[in-house]
Amino acid sequence: MDLTTTSPKSEPPTTVTTPAGPATAVRARSLTKVYGTGEAEVRALDAVDVDFAAGAFTAIMGPSGSGKSTLMHLLAGLDSATSGTAYVGDTEITSMDDRSLTRLRRDRVGFVFQSFNLLPMFTAEQNITLPLELAGTTADPAWLETLVTTLSLADRLTHRPSELSGGQQQRVAIARALIAKPDVVFADEPTGNLDSRAGAQVLSFLRRSVRELGRTVIMVTHDPSAAAYADRVVLIADGRIAGDITDPTPESVLAGLDALRSLDEPATVR
Repeated sequence: MDLTTTSPKSEPPTTVTTPAGPATAVRARSLTKVYGTGEAEVRALDAVDVDFAAGAFTAIMGPSGSGKSTLMHLLAGLDSATSGTAYVGDTEITSMDDRSLTRLRRDRVGFVFQSFNLLPMFTAEQNITLPLELAGTTADPAWLETLVTTLSLADRLTHRPSELSGGQQQRVAIARALIAKPDVVFADEPTGNLDSRAGAQVLSFLRRSVRELGRTVIMVTHDPSAAAYADRVVLIADGRIAGDITDPTPESVLAGLDALRSLDEPATVR
């Protein structure tokens, strides 16, 4: 099914590279993930080919069990593929060892999770700069100020997570994901633990990080309203790419999801 809609200590690590397409931040080629064997085999991803543009905000959506979280975890180097390849820029990550993957995730990838994952004994500012501390570097003061200003955190930097609202904690998590200027930020249900108002604020800040700060964001969500903040929605079903929506609205995303549930034969929705 194809739905396309448009609406308003070791040797230095060796990496495999291949030229990426113009302005492509992340891509997959024949990416496959299989769990179990024999009758218990589950093909969570089935030969997926997909590109994610640099400097864009892309949402991944699909029914429960469709493979959207599996896809994100493979693209982010959080899980290993059964076959196929995934790239961050022109660097193939599917053949990397654990040490190389750790370095890549530290230097080139940012993460925002539903559960915030802030350290309770640290202040907001310490949580934001933690990835740099772990890497043995220091924050660029101008970039830190830009993040703090954009995310409206200037008056919260000395507060610990317990002194922050859920939305403020998630904004701290976003700043932490962006502080090292990663090639791409992966966000896994970033508004799942937030009320609607705080969720809308977080989504707005993610969009601003793309449009005003030049970042690349790939977000998994189940919420059509959240997906509508993105520039593009990639639909996935049964472990395969099933559609693509540009300039999404809540209505067009809902229509795309409904089509995934109701259509068995290939179709194009315009």
